[in-house]
Amino acid sequence: MDLFSDLTVLSLEQATVLPYLTYRLAHDGMNVIRLEHPVYGDPNRLIGANVLEEERMNAYYLCINAGKKALTLNLAEEEGQNIFRSLIQNLNVDIFATNQLPRNYTKLGIDYASLKALKSDIIWLGVTGFGPDSNEAAYDPILQARSGLMELTGETDADPQVIGIPLPDMGTSEHAYGLLMKALFKRQVIGEGSCVHLSMFESSVSWLTVPITFTASFDQTITRRGNTHEFFAPVSVYQTKDGFVYLAVGNDRQWKTMVSQELFKSLDKPEYENNAGRIAEVKNLNQAINNITKNYTSEELIELFTSISVPVSKIKRIREVISDPLVEKKLLFSNDPVSGKYITLAPPPHMTAFLEQCDHQLSFPPRFGEHNQEIYGKQLGLSEDELSHLKEKGII
Repeated sequence: MDLFSDLTVLSLEQATVLPYLTYRLAHDGMNVIRLEHPVYGDPNRLIGANVLEEERMNAYYLCINAGKKALTLNLAEEEGQNIFRSLIQNLNVDIFATNQLPRNYTKLGIDYASLKALKSDIIWLGVTGFGPDSNEAAYDPILQARSGLMELTGETDADPQVIGIPLPDMGTSEHAYGLLMKALFKRQVIGEGSCVHLSMFESSVSWLTVPITFTASFDQTITRRGNTHEFFAPVSVYQTKDGFVYLAVGNDRQWKTMVSQELFKSLDKPEYENNAGRIAEVKNLNQAINNITKNYTSEELIELFTSISVPVSKIKRIREVISDPLVEKKLLFSNDPVSGKYITLAPPPHMTAFLEQCDHQLSFPPRFGEHNQEIYGKQLGLSEDELSHLKEKGII
């Protein structure tokens, strides 16, 4: 039995934070409908190469919008708000989500009180940059800068760097996913809906577990450290004959096992026997290890360290990650019935029953307003003349 197939999600979404969340909900088999303004739409539709050679279906948009339906609706107009209220009631919407600025909630008729009056057990989610009392706009790199994530990323004596993925966006999506599951459980148990406010800033800062405790409690300065670790050594990137490996020695026992190997016996010194001693000499130690590893291939080193149960990995390029056996069998796919374009999508964090049932295939990311006819016409019962009238007026 598919637990989530009867749930409908209506999401006034754009950019990454909400689209990634609803993409995750689509993985569970929920009926996800994304709402966009009929003129402006989601700006991410215009980012990246125009791989389909058509408007508003650029490459960046395709990555996290498969498995959804798409409507256009102008909520700034009273007629649009009337249609919106019909959607909430006639589609029996379970979850409404938005990443609009809070000042727009009441103006657009999407505030929790208004929706609760329409459907008492609705689960309402508002994702903002800095909380429901702030109308400050926020992009992922701004949140990385303000939350301290950027201060922790990069080389010790160099400029702060952004993280390679948009963690404030996608991390907030994951936190939202958990909160929605709690809200669904609450509704199942006591029959009540929920109003959930989630701040991307608070979500981002919550990842700073060690930095905040060590700074506030023990007056330790925590900052970027490059590829090393402030509490364990040796943990870093090391050069090989044909690339790089990342080695992580997490305790003294692993270190003793490492230096018992012929390659590293020269490092079996009393001052390195415990982690504190290795941390104190980390720069020299890493240089000494690097002088050894650069004489061997990555595969030779991986074979050695794996045989003695010391964690190691080749630093893989994305193409290599895709072909990793653990990744390859979990990849998702989507085929465009219009152009025939076949796209490969990142695997989910956990393979859901729905994805197994559909053989890892999701419907193609929806075109701009693709499901207006289906939902407004067939499900809300609007006639062709009414739909044409709404389109001419810029409502849809």
